[in-house]
Amino acid sequence: MPYRTLNLVLVTALALLLSGPGLAADPERLIRKANRYLAPLPAAMPGAENDTPERIALGEKLYHDTRLSINNAQSCASCHPVRDGRAGVDNLPTSPGAEGQLGDRNSPTVLNAGWQSSQFWDGRAKDLADQAGQPILNPVEMAMPNEQAVVDKLRQTPDYPAEFAQAFPDAAEPISYANLSEALAAFERTLRSESRFDDYLKGDTSALSEQEQRGLDAFMSHNCIRCHDGPLLGGGLYERLGGAGHGDFPSTDPGRFAVTGKEEDRQVFKVPQLRNIALTGPWFHNGSINTLEEAIRLMAQLQLGTELKPEEIADISAFLRSLNGKGLAE
Repeated sequence: MPYRTLNLVLVTALALLLSGPGLAADPERLIRKANRYLAPLPAAMPGAENDTPERIALGEKLYHDTRLSINNAQSCASCHPVRDGRAGVDNLPTSPGAEGQLGDRNSPTVLNAGWQSSQFWDGRAKDLADQAGQPILNPVEMAMPNEQAVVDKLRQTPDYPAEFAQAFPDAAEPISYANLSEALAAFERTLRSESRFDDYLKGDTSALSEQEQRGLDAFMSHNCIRCHDGPLLGGGLYERLGGAGHGDFPSTDPGRFAVTGKEEDRQVFKVPQLRNIALTGPWFHNGSINTLEEAIRLMAQLQLGTELKPEEIADISAFLRSLNGKGLAE
């Protein structure tokens, strides 16, 4: 048996032993176990200590400004809406750009994204600022020809010169592409969405229903926490889709291979965070899965070699819905 497969079997067996019978019926014990693998959202994202109200306000304005696109038709919020209780996605399989061309990957949520180890499905951006600047220049997305064209456009507006100067008072040239990206990142670092599950992890045993607690128990017992751990329940690893040797997911997307050129990274993707996962469908990197329950079933089969019972799928689905941010539209 290959080492990776053997290790997965042993870890899964250990998780089953640790779960014990009827753990969901003992909320305090379940909370203690959950806190070994998962965590409440921290108070602030990395880098937020340098953000100012002026920089955040500028970032929010830029985030919603269609002038950052080639034809003044597309903003960051077009694919990642965050107002009116939206969960940072457009809920389309793949998103149309400024000129109508569809992208080839599903738009991930921007909520809580600053805690991820990298950005985009293939991890090609190291942080929020790196990520924020890329769609503006992407020919399929906002389609601006180059950084200088963006800077020139901003300098010609009546409002941005003064606002950039307020946000970056020490900069010799406040309007720069780097400062644009940093302002967008400052705003995105405010997009923090706590859920009832945070209350549960902090000791409120009434925060989750009985079914949601059973789902949490099953989520841990089946070793979903192998990849979906930490405060985001994911967002920190790369894994091959179908990597457990239990079948392949039909896709021609090269995944992280397009970034690294390493054959072992073919069809490897960043493990998505599960916060707000019930609100961000359709699911998977290509948006081809239309129900959360089918996504759960497939992930258990492909990554763990497990065929979940219908009642287990229903319980895990209920648990994942407890990760919806408070105040978001359901």
